[in-house]
Amino acid sequence: MGFDTWMEEETHEELTYDDDGVEEMINALQESIQDCPEMLGNLSSDAKKPLYSGCSKFSRLSGVLKLLSIKASNGVTDKCFTEFMEAFHEILPEGNLLPSRTFDAKKMLTSIGLSYERIHACPNDCILYRKEYASLESFPECSVSRYKINKVPAKVMWYFPIIPRFRRLFSVPVEAKNLTWHADSDGREKDGMLRHSADSPQWVKIDKDFPDFGAEPRNLRLALATDGMNPHDNQRSTHSTWPVILMIYNLPPALCMKRKYMMLSTLISGPKQPGHDINVYLAPLVEALKLLRESGVEVFDAHRKENFNLKAMLFGTINDFPAYGNLSGYSVKGYNACPICDENTSSIRIPNSNKIVYMANRKGLPVKHRYRKWKKVFNGKCEEGKFPIPLSGDEIFKKVQGLNVKHGKLNANQLPSKGYKK
Repeated sequence: MGFDTWMEEETHEELTYDDDGVEEMINALQESIQDCPEMLGNLSSDAKKPLYSGCSKFSRLSGVLKLLSIKASNGVTDKCFTEFMEAFHEILPEGNLLPSRTFDAKKMLTSIGLSYERIHACPNDCILYRKEYASLESFPECSVSRYKINKVPAKVMWYFPIIPRFRRLFSVPVEAKNLTWHADSDGREKDGMLRHSADSPQWVKIDKDFPDFGAEPRNLRLALATDGMNPHDNQRSTHSTWPVILMIYNLPPALCMKRKYMMLSTLISGPKQPGHDINVYLAPLVEALKLLRESGVEVFDAHRKENFNLKAMLFGTINDFPAYGNLSGYSVKGYNACPICDENTSSIRIPNSNKIVYMANRKGLPVKHRYRKWKKVFNGKCEEGKFPIPLSGDEIFKKVQGLNVKHGKLNANQLPSKGYKK
């Protein structure tokens, strides 16, 4: 049941409020809450009710949205906001519809918020209890219980579906326009300078290798970033929670790295880091990315006022070297820790030390660079080698396609000691 139907059936007095964008907001939400007509009805009803008798500027919904926006932008606590709401409720004329508690104000907007999934995980990082494992209470291979006591899960992760969030972005005309900035010949300089990922050779190569994908400027190119953090105490490493964040490279340089556009897609709870078993926790996100890459989803573009098939591609990752090892599966420790040189990594162990150092760094210098001839300040040798050519995706796939990987801390000793582990 759509917004217009609810508007026709409501019996409240018809009032026209200032252009607060509430009707457009509700229309944008119809697709995500169409299976919950009661939510849609409550929203449309609150959008029509005056905040108090005779008020022509604010509806109940727009008034609450205005106050919550001020709360969020100024960092007002829930306790303080409740006191403000109680005071405003008393100041406004008797019979006003303003909630008197923060809880009630937020409850009005529950259907506006985006959903999330709380998924139980094996404490040994073997599996997520979803799909075929949803009804299990322990994973047969490790026999560790899914719960602590009283059905309290031993470990959980949170997944925040990305497709509804992309739909929400395209439902705002300004945002939908910004997402095609890279294809705007008037808005982007093309003078050979590298200002944005759209100026990179990789962007051009994707357009060439996948012309159908590149022909639609609204198709998204994403970056994935992850690392461990301690949400309780920044000075200690005893707890490691891993957020997985997506960035949208379609946006202009001034916006693509703003916090507003960084999407938290997955949150892996601690206290122990997932390590190479991070693949287990990335499964819901990977499934959504595969859907967006292969078939796409229908999305409404509020700027062009049309539906289109949205696709997306993972353009790259942003991480430090240890996190790179967890994501890629490459062993970033030991004698062959360089993913470029791989088996030809030049490394030695320092005598009387437990440290491995990596030599041949001068291979990346120009052939006639003077540092190549220096011996004393380096390893006592001239450097005449050439910088190695990085492995292609096909070459890496050939290396890993025969690997039989079992996830979980109990299987960690079965992983290869060097090279790619997964």
